[in-house]
Amino acid sequence: MSGTRAGGCLLHCHCVHAQVVPAATKDAVLAALAASGRPFEAVADLCEMAARRDPALARLAAPADLTVIACFPRAVRGLFIAAGSPLPAGVIIHNMREADAATIISAVESGTASSAPTPPASAPTPSAAEASQPPAATSSPALGDRAMEIQVTSTGALP
Repeated sequence: MSGTRAGGCLLHCHCVHAQVVPAATKDAVLAALAASGRPFEAVADLCEMAARRDPALARLAAPADLTVIACFPRAVRGLFIAAGSPLPAGVIIHNMREADAATIISAVESGTASSAPTPPASAPTPSAAEASQPPAATSSPALGDRAMEIQVTSTGALP
């Protein structure tokens, strides 16, 4: 791999806990990074690091020329925000859940994004009528008989 974004920093998440990234994709991307001879940082799981508010995330988020190879860009940005270390503008995030290894490796080599830009993380503001109504109750069919319906009021309190 040649220099990405004029020698930018690379961060690879191996997603060991949720296991939502195809193993073949993450293994092939990691092998290509290792074979490239280019420095990169590999972490076991960004989700776990964010949940623990790992101080290493502040260091990982610091470079403005950072390229992250993980999953959905919106989720990656949200993890860093939740951990108190938002990513700077201009960070490129490659999604191993949707793009194959060859696409990601090619994009990393060329310093470009491997997919369409992610829409802004801000949610649309609900109308006054929508805001006054609690969300509909939901249940999870995956839980079968153990499913619980929870209704959240507009104040966020449980009934």
